[in-house]
Amino acid sequence: MAFRKAVKGTLIGGGAIATAFGLSQFFEYRNNQARLAYVEAQGELKVPFKDALPTREEQLSTLRNTEVFDVLVVGGGATGSGCALDAVTRNLKTALVERSDFSSGTSSRSTKLIHGGVRYLQKAIMKLDYEQYMMVKEALHERANLLNIAPHLSAPLPIMLPVYKWWQLPYYWAGIKMYDLVAGSQCLKSSYVLSKSKALELFPMLKKDKLVGAIVYYDGQHNDARMNLAIALTAARHGAAIANYTEVVHLLKKPDPKTGQEKVCGAHCRDIITGQEFDVRARCVINATGPFTDSLRKMDNQKTANICQPSAGVHIVIPGYYSPDNMGLLDPATSDGRVIFFLPWEKMTVAGTTDTPTEVTAHPIPVEDDINFILSEVRNYLSPDVEVRRGDVLAAWSGIRPLVTDPNSKDTQSICRNHIVNISDSGLITIAGGKWTTYRSMAEETLDAAIKAHNLSAGPSRTVGLMLDGGKDWTPTLYIRLVQDYGLENEVAQHLAATYGGRAFEVAKMAKVTGKRWPIVGKRLVSEFPYIESEVQYAVKEYACTAIDVIARRTRLGFLNVQAADEALPRIVEIMGNELQWTEQKKKEELEAAKKYLHLEMGYKARSEQLSKTTEISLTAPEIARYKKRFYKFDKESKGFITTVDVQQVLEKLSIQIDENALHEILNEVDLNKNGQVELDEFLQLMSAVQRGQISDSRLAILMKTVEEGLDLRGPVSVDRSGGGV
Repeated sequence: MAFRKAVKGTLIGGGAIATAFGLSQFFEYRNNQARLAYVEAQGELKVPFKDALPTREEQLSTLRNTEVFDVLVVGGGATGSGCALDAVTRNLKTALVERSDFSSGTSSRSTKLIHGGVRYLQKAIMKLDYEQYMMVKEALHERANLLNIAPHLSAPLPIMLPVYKWWQLPYYWAGIKMYDLVAGSQCLKSSYVLSKSKALELFPMLKKDKLVGAIVYYDGQHNDARMNLAIALTAARHGAAIANYTEVVHLLKKPDPKTGQEKVCGAHCRDIITGQEFDVRARCVINATGPFTDSLRKMDNQKTANICQPSAGVHIVIPGYYSPDNMGLLDPATSDGRVIFFLPWEKMTVAGTTDTPTEVTAHPIPVEDDINFILSEVRNYLSPDVEVRRGDVLAAWSGIRPLVTDPNSKDTQSICRNHIVNISDSGLITIAGGKWTTYRSMAEETLDAAIKAHNLSAGPSRTVGLMLDGGKDWTPTLYIRLVQDYGLENEVAQHLAATYGGRAFEVAKMAKVTGKRWPIVGKRLVSEFPYIESEVQYAVKEYACTAIDVIARRTRLGFLNVQAADEALPRIVEIMGNELQWTEQKKKEELEAAKKYLHLEMGYKARSEQLSKTTEISLTAPEIARYKKRFYKFDKESKGFITTVDVQQVLEKLSIQIDENALHEILNEVDLNKNGQVELDEFLQLMSAVQRGQISDSRLAILMKTVEEGLDLRGPVSVDRSGGGV
């Protein structure tokens, strides 16, 4: 019976493949014609390209003093930045304002994939849904374009789909082959089938039991926050006036001379950094605010109905040894019907995502249930030899996906599977929904609608093939020149080339001499990651205004390892303070704000709750006795608790030097009731959680164990985090 279903599914899939292939060729022809039109239009691009970025102050001055812009974009995510780039390259006078930082919302919290959507194609075939098919087709075209215009920030990634039932092999093979065919000439690499032994050779962590084989297909992967920033910076270099930390207080309106109806003609804005308020006038205002779409729509018309139905997607980051360096994993059917990706990213492993209805907030928080759900699904696919521990979660974040209903549809409760472009009675253009991969085509469609609705004088879109910031001068071997010309570490040079592309030399020139034989320049912010101090200086030139901007979006340290980010913060704040002339009070505020961000939005809070919920001490009597003995090596007076003073006294005898602030942070991780001391029960709870794998590599646990093992006989060894879970 199962075999007949498989054969039937394969035959249906084969017919669908033939149909899709014919459609693919037709649309491929149309795309080629569009590309020829683009080449012709490229010669008409009149906007000068600025090699030096204007400062944020200069950008704000332009916003304040320009009499009227053609287009004002509200929102600095991928879609908003894409709209600004599309507009300015059509020779329209363009402005963009963002309430927080560029890519501070959903655009920096994605699965890091540039993809067409395998599951959408499956639905398109099963339901004979032409709209879904075209959505996949468009996304695959945009995938190819994005990989082409930002080669330093993106690359093809093989993704393995493990198969545990024989009948699934032809079924999944037909679906994946169709994915290749729909991509047509823009297929990254052809998919292929692997035997069980070959699959385990490429992905040795995979569960062997009942494994039949695997199918490998290709999608794209990128550094989402840096990609978003590259789009915004490219718009700025082409002449767009862009400003982060600039919020819209209210929309400006004036009566239409013909109809007398109120029309949107700009926005009253406030610079959040200085508090200064000013008007930005524009012939057209575009609402590209993602999850906050309805907020701006209600500024336009308080009675308008909400169209955004936000959904939270949680991701976790675990150590890189959980996955191969260059092979992802797709779980096509989780226990509750979702899809989970398990991907190598920045030498770590990212897993996600969940899909849970949520409230709109600027500060989404990952919850413990979602983290444990992802870990549980990961365990289902990994070998029993690999212990998937809660304590190995190095960071966790939640992003809000702005699903939308179409206000023009008769069924306003039905979720739109694609994006929507809506024009209000007052002329406000709203672009909402969609996905990261299709940001460019969404922007093009939005500008086409804006030009038509507001009678703007502009040509066709010119963003297909338009290289993004840093992409033009990048080559795969650029990092070698950085090593040879500046004396950077190989890993650091590779990171700079993959982050800044051709502009990596500007960062290298700013790098300080290390005083060591090697590397000659490039002081790391933390030892485990290739981020260097000059990147903080360069981040300020890229409009970074806060320490959070640096740890979350200019670098990705906060997304990769919360404890490492926390460790780097004091130096980051010091460097930014020198660049931006911060007072000591301002530095203190920035440090506190960044620590709060890591605690709430990057998973530290979930980690703290995990430990505090460990009310039962599940240790045997001999284990309790052993850990008590370890504890009392520090609590010499048998007070029942230890403080930083107790720890320092022991360390001084062993000639170990630890910064007082760092020591305070180490104890604070375990101090559940926040009374400045670690009590015996808290220590036993910690060791119980470590035993169960809920927490891994606690700095206090490592420190106390090292002392007990006779550190004085082995010489001074610095105490450091060996992974540091959240």
